[in-house]
Amino acid sequence: MDMSLLPTLVGMTLPEIDPDEFVKTSETILLVLMAFFIMLGMGASTTPRDFFSALKRPAGLIIGWVTQFGIMPLLAFLMVYVLLVPMTDLPQAVIWSVAVSALLMGSIPGGTTSNIFTYFSKGNLALSVMMTTNSTIWAVVMTPLALYLYGELLLAGWIMGIDTRTVQDLQIPLANIMVTIGLMLVPVFLAMTIRRYNANIGAVLELVGGILGILFIVYLIVTWVPRNWGILAAMSWQVYFITICLGLFGISIAYNIAKMIRLHPKNARTVGLETGIQNGPLAITIVLVSYRDSAYLAHVLIVPALYTLFIVFVSLFVTLYFRRANLAEEQKIPSLL
Repeated sequence: MDMSLLPTLVGMTLPEIDPDEFVKTSETILLVLMAFFIMLGMGASTTPRDFFSALKRPAGLIIGWVTQFGIMPLLAFLMVYVLLVPMTDLPQAVIWSVAVSALLMGSIPGGTTSNIFTYFSKGNLALSVMMTTNSTIWAVVMTPLALYLYGELLLAGWIMGIDTRTVQDLQIPLANIMVTIGLMLVPVFLAMTIRRYNANIGAVLELVGGILGILFIVYLIVTWVPRNWGILAAMSWQVYFITICLGLFGISIAYNIAKMIRLHPKNARTVGLETGIQNGPLAITIVLVSYRDSAYLAHVLIVPALYTLFIVFVSLFVTLYFRRANLAEEQKIPSLL
């Protein structure tokens, strides 16, 4: 296929996209390494004892699991079905590649960024860390399962026919997802073990992981965005709506559900942030591993990349709203988590 003739989601003509230029090989290696150390920092923020303590009062983990893998994949599916499927006048391969990446973003576990914003939102930081780790462990099974189920539903409801070979070419191998997440769990458990035997080294790893999480986003803003500005500017409002509102709607829905079942306000804020803030670096890693040499790399990567950028601003907005909480009044409310 001549990529110079491939239209974007708004019908404009994209310049030829060279996968090696869109994401350079050196960047791929760097981003994967950064994701590894971010997961190392996640593991260093907890210990095996924390897990056993959480299992004695598992309500928070159960609620977080339900909202994480129940709300977010469904929300991504609905957005794709409503906004992207009706775009019948555009190349189905392009739309399908963006749709797959949106489903992946909705099915991925929570990220460490949620821990930072939970802290500044006056939430339950201990619960946040446990929910992040718990969802990451479960993601080995739940992410490929959710992606498969909603992918099949999406394909069944596709308005225009789509070539079977195109679907196969753009399908993220479920084994790739399981292996990538599984490998990313290695630094989590390694850091947990290190922290158990040496709290000081664990604290350093936690700090390094948090800093790299911020640098990951800064790196995208400083280098990747300017170099690919032409491609980003050509994307439609539907793509930007999904990448911005997936996190915003996820936080809002989970927060209100937590309030409806009468969770303590600080725990409700935590559940909301943990649900809506997905692990963008992990999603980007999965895409890079699965589509490194694909002509559609730009389209599959666009949703995780933009989500990772916008979720910071969405979370900042939500944090400013949450910080209006009356902590004095909240202290009078009993917490069961």
